Amino acid sequence: MTGVFVISGCGGGSQESAKPSTQTTSTAAKPSAEAAKPATARLTGHVTFQGQVPKNAPIKMDADPVCKGQHSTEVVTQDYIVGGAGELGNVFVYVKSGLKGSFPAPTDTVVFDQKGCQYYPHVFGMRVNQPLAILNSDPTLHNVHPQPKNSAGFNLGMPNQGMRVTKTFSAPEVMVKIKCDVHSWMNAYAGVLDHPFFGVTGADGNFSIGPLPPGTYELEAWHEKLGTMTQTVTVAENETKNIPFAFTAAK
Repeated sequence: MTGVFVISGCGGGSQESAKPSTQTTSTAAKPSAEAAKPATARLTGHVTFQGQVPKNAPIKMDADPVCKGQHSTEVVTQDYIVGGAGELGNVFVYVKSGLKGSFPAPTDTVVFDQKGCQYYPHVFGMRVNQPLAILNSDPTLHNVHPQPKNSAGFNLGMPNQGMRVTKTFSAPEVMVKIKCDVHSWMNAYAGVLDHPFFGVTGADGNFSIGPLPPGTYELEAWHEKLGTMTQTVTVAENETKNIPFAFTAAK
């Protein structure tokens, strides 16, 4: 399966537009011959937040009139996307260990956009060497400055609306932080993996990974403010297993 994300925006957006990525499902590519068992299993789950939800901080865009002029309501950060029943969005969930074989990189493109002076999606997943199309949909200067530890970094100035640049990451890393040197409030996170078994929770807190070969896996859930949680899960052939994660407020 190939995990594909759609991203847009290098700055702030209205609370309505600041929706978490909906990459809830991974799309598996065919494994190499080393993967002995057929990919017929699936991992699904629901991620929640327990406790009093911290408030997202307001974003002040006064320094750039173009950014401020695109929003009629207050813009806040996307640190905590929590529903009424505790559903937690923007959680990157992936198989951390236990896979066998190799999985060729997909040729389809992940799109990362800068719109309303925000990055979209805010949290997303992609594959090693998968094309990442970076767009500027705003009529103002934007900047895309990833800070990977395992791949070569880059720092793109994108002054013109409609600009498009394609980049890749050469090695796995969870997570690569992306920042904007022009607008300090803009940030995003990319999970870069050498396999397709990952997803990002949407506003409903749900994720789905697979189909993948039956086996025992370490599954990790990552949140930018709440850290990580891991579980070991064994899933059989043709089985779908539900894996819940419950985060609590960071101390």
